[in-house]
Amino acid sequence: MKQLVVFVFVTFLGLANATAQFILHSDFYEVKQAVELLDFNRRHSGTNKASLAERDIKGSPFMNDEFIEGSIYTTSKTQFAGVPLRYNIYNDQIEFKVGENPAQALATPEIVEKIEFGDYLLEYAPFLSAKKIARGFFVVLEKGTVTLYARPRVAFEQAKKPEAYQDAVPARFLKRPDDYYIRVGKESAVLIANKKGLEDIFPEHKKEVSNFIKKHKVKVNKPETLKELVQFYNSL
Repeated sequence: MKQLVVFVFVTFLGLANATAQFILHSDFYEVKQAVELLDFNRRHSGTNKASLAERDIKGSPFMNDEFIEGSIYTTSKTQFAGVPLRYNIYNDQIEFKVGENPAQALATPEIVEKIEFGDYLLEYAPFLSAKKIARGFFVVLEKGTVTLYARPRVAFEQAKKPEAYQDAVPARFLKRPDDYYIRVGKESAVLIANKKGLEDIFPEHKKEVSNFIKKHKVKVNKPETLKELVQFYNSL
């Protein structure tokens, strides 16, 4: 399924205007951060393009519809602070804004160490998908030797034409229940598919893990019980 994106060119004049607006409304540090992030993104993407959701679709592909000020930390220990951010679940992209410029998708997510905005902490991590290693953004629920991730999901439903006794249905985004993953150290994150699979994910303390799951009635679709299990394991 193709990504629902359109591309908008950010010109030099647009960058200059955005900088001027930031000078009026922000301090020098915030201006410097914003311009550096735009330049960083442009250099790594190889083009000046922005990713935007189509306007005529019902529902939302975003985890947070409104941009929330946050920070991007890269693997090279660079920090971009005070940046308006939001997460496009459907496209699995972090979007950011500078001034009145259109939203841009972060060009090279693989250099992201972590992203903090609002109450969210996201990491870009490898995970097993159909027996292959893929990479994507995850919400960190519990961090440690073993890390618990949530991976939000959004499905896209095509528009339906009117039929007998049925009105037309517009195209729409539908939120789905989160998937939950466990990552051991720097290994690829593994989907928690069922209770038996959950026990097998942990590399050590099999008996203790099994007993904890039974005693505390850990459910694979209940993040609060999964957090308790991961906290217990990390304490061993």
